[in-house]
Amino acid sequence: MNDDPLRALIRTIPDFPKPGIQFRDITTVLRDPAGFALAIDRMKAALAGHDVTMIAGIEARGFIFGAALAREMGLGFVPIRKKDKLPGRTIGMNYALEYGQDRIEIHDDAVGPGDRIALVDDLIATGGTAVAATQLLRSAGTDVPIAVFLVDLPDLGGAERLRAQGPIVHSLIAFEGH
Repeated sequence: MNDDPLRALIRTIPDFPKPGIQFRDITTVLRDPAGFALAIDRMKAALAGHDVTMIAGIEARGFIFGAALAREMGLGFVPIRKKDKLPGRTIGMNYALEYGQDRIEIHDDAVGPGDRIALVDDLIATGGTAVAATQLLRSAGTDVPIAVFLVDLPDLGGAERLRAQGPIVHSLIAFEGH
């Protein structure tokens, strides 16, 4: 039995968005002030000793955790957005989807050489977006020493795919299955 209060806050919704998927809903963490604070505190603790200079969050829920963490740590925040969502000049990275491809972008002046970025998102599943985000940040000359997630779905292999790119991958909670 696991009596982790953070784990207990995450709601599982069966068969969403399609049959066989066990959707891990983190909105229940966000609506609980103590739970949200605990998540940010644990993410901050995971970053201790990594000397990061900025936090980058992946759209959309990575913005929530990443911005709160950046504020808590006194660091800047970089939003990693889907294609054509940023108003200024951007650099981007394409990545494969099950059927086709997608693209993520950052402003071309958001990061630069010497920045040490912690990548943050709510959940890592297959790792495609996190790997692309790491590659995008590195293409701008930064170092991405660590990535932190609230939830890992290890059966989907995303954390291992991201580790193969070099960052330390830290998740607060792991759930079996899809």
